[in-house]
Amino acid sequence: MPWLELSLTVRSEQQPRVEEALDELGALSITMQDADAETPDEQAIFEPGVGELPLWPTITLNALFEADTDRRGLSEALGDLLPWLEPDHMQFRDVADEDWERAWMDQFKPMAFGRRLWIYPWNIEPPADEDIVVVRLDPGLAFGSGTHPTTALCLAWLDSLDLKGKTVTDFGCGSGILAIAALKLGAASAVGVDNDPQALTASADNAERNEVADRLALFLPEDSMLEAAPAHPSASPADVFIANILAGPLGELAPTFAAAAKPGAPFAISGILQGQEDELLQRYAEWFDDLRVDTLEDWVRISGRRASGR
Repeated sequence: MPWLELSLTVRSEQQPRVEEALDELGALSITMQDADAETPDEQAIFEPGVGELPLWPTITLNALFEADTDRRGLSEALGDLLPWLEPDHMQFRDVADEDWERAWMDQFKPMAFGRRLWIYPWNIEPPADEDIVVVRLDPGLAFGSGTHPTTALCLAWLDSLDLKGKTVTDFGCGSGILAIAALKLGAASAVGVDNDPQALTASADNAERNEVADRLALFLPEDSMLEAAPAHPSASPADVFIANILAGPLGELAPTFAAAAKPGAPFAISGILQGQEDELLQRYAEWFDDLRVDTLEDWVRISGRRASGR
């Protein structure tokens, strides 16, 4: 089935309003590119980092619509919603199914994290090796393919743990990659929480494909531990807690995360840029012990254990 792709080039500060307009007009998916990059390979971004917008000054948004969408009507509707949008900043092209799917598949190769954990895309068959643990992934419309340093830091941390029989909470689950990896590494069950319904859809689909859907419960924040009644399935403190979001929410949610982890539970938080860790270390020391910092490129992971008695 062919598709219609609309490409728009805008300034970074205009991006949220443009994406909102494209969603309103029925875009099936939206990806972002650095409009000033010199080559297509440099432009591709399928995981713009823990839900954050890329920091490019000029952005090209590629929105996918059904093939029979009226181009003129779509242009006029965008003009009504975005009066400042110049017509020469809009480009249409027909896209074949296989072209769209390969856009991320061709750049996503098998990746190893820690001693035994591997992430494989669906177009590559993993080897028959009992010594490795394989997660098969289609990121869908959410973030979390393992390519971003924060995801890599979290995957390596999970691989270092003995998760057999444990319960795991993954806050900011994105594509579900961390929760699914934990389940494949031996966890008994996992809870995934994300504020993006598309992320929950992608997580559910990826869990189904990895045959762990029966052990993964997914919630929006307002339906999870943040507002949960004592009997709610996500309200029980977890044996292992992990959150890969942003530094600001990580600081605000520290008490909630402390309540969501059992005493002695290993925990890790990421989505932290170098330079942001000191304030979070001070904040989390109120509830967590044995805090340590690990870095990858410009990103930080803080890990430790839930303290007992506080």
